[in-house]
Amino acid sequence: MKIAIITDQHFGARKNSKLFHDYFLKFYEDVFFPTLEKEGITTVIDMGDTFDSRKGIDFAALTWAKDNYYDRLRGMTVHTVVGNHTAYYKNTNDINAVDLLLREYDNVKIYAETQDVKLGDTKVLFVPWINNENEEETFKKVKKSNCKVVMGHLELNGFQATAGHVMEHGMATTPFDRFEKVYSGHYHCRSIQEPVYYLGNPYEMFWGDVNDTERGFHVWDTDTFEHTPVNNPYRLHHIVYYKDTDYQLFDARELENKIVKVIVRQKSDITKFEKFIDKLYAANVAELKVVENFAIQEAEEFEAFESEDTISVLNRYIEEAEIKLDKSRVQKVLQEIYQEACELV
Repeated sequence: MKIAIITDQHFGARKNSKLFHDYFLKFYEDVFFPTLEKEGITTVIDMGDTFDSRKGIDFAALTWAKDNYYDRLRGMTVHTVVGNHTAYYKNTNDINAVDLLLREYDNVKIYAETQDVKLGDTKVLFVPWINNENEEETFKKVKKSNCKVVMGHLELNGFQATAGHVMEHGMATTPFDRFEKVYSGHYHCRSIQEPVYYLGNPYEMFWGDVNDTERGFHVWDTDTFEHTPVNNPYRLHHIVYYKDTDYQLFDARELENKIVKVIVRQKSDITKFEKFIDKLYAANVAELKVVENFAIQEAEEFEAFESEDTISVLNRYIEEAEIKLDKSRVQKVLQEIYQEACELV
C-alpha cells in the first residue's frame, strides 16, 4: 500500500500572503494531487504544522486551505499529527488548530496524543509535538511500542533545522534508535541520521530556502518501508548576480511574480545598471532587493559572503563572536526572532 507523507505546510504563512499561496497552489495542482491520482493513493499523512499560526487563523487562509486542499481530499483518509505551530499553548496539545478548524471533515483524523495506527498491514506510532504535559507519557508509549515505524513532529538534536542552523538543544535520538524508520516533520530541511529521516516541507518560505531543490512530499510503501521523494520544481526566491550584465541580453521572463535579490559584483555604468533594474521591474517581479555592500561595521574581521542568506550570516556571526554565552542558544533565539520578523513583512 502506498501513502503520501507531507509535513509543515503552514497554511496562512507570511500573513496569508497571496503571492506565497499562489506559489503553494502550483505545487498542489501540478505535483501533489496529480501524483496521488497517478499512484492510486487514498491515504495522506500530515506530520504537523498544517497551519502557520498557533494563535489564530485568517479567515481567508482557512478558506484557501479548505477550497484547495481539504475539499479535494474528501474520500481519502487524512491522518494529521499536531505540531508546535498548531498547538495553541506551548505546554499542551489539548487545544489545537487542526481539531478546532477541521471538524466538518469526517475523513481527517487528528492525533494530539501518541497513538498506534494501522496503515495497510503495518502499525505506525504517531508522535505529536512533545511538551511538558505529555513528555513522560509519550516516552512511556515509545518505550513500550512494538511498532517498527514512527511518524511525528519531533525536535531532535544534531539535524539541520534550517539552512546554516543545526539543532543542539532538542531531544536525544536515543529513544527512537530501536525503530526501523522514524519519519519527522518540524525541520524544513531534509536530513538523515539513520533511522531518523526529516522529510522537509513542500516549498520555499524564506530566503534561507533559496536554491534548496529538495522540497516536496514523499510516497511511502507500507510493505517495504521505502519512501520516495516527489520534488517541487517551482521556485519563488531568485538570486541574480550583476557584473556589468548586459540588460539587453538578460532574460528576465522567469522572474515574473518571483522574489528577487540582485547582488552587485561590478557596476561600472550607473545608467546601464538602472536599465537592468528597470527590465526586472518590467518583468513584473513580486519583490526586488538590491545588495551592494555587506560590510558589518561592528566587527571589522567578520566577512559576510555575498551569497549567504540573512540567517546564515547571523549564525556565523555568533559562531565567530568572542562571547561567553551558549552560542547555539543565541542562534536559536535569533532564528525565532528572524522568522517572526518575516511574518510582519
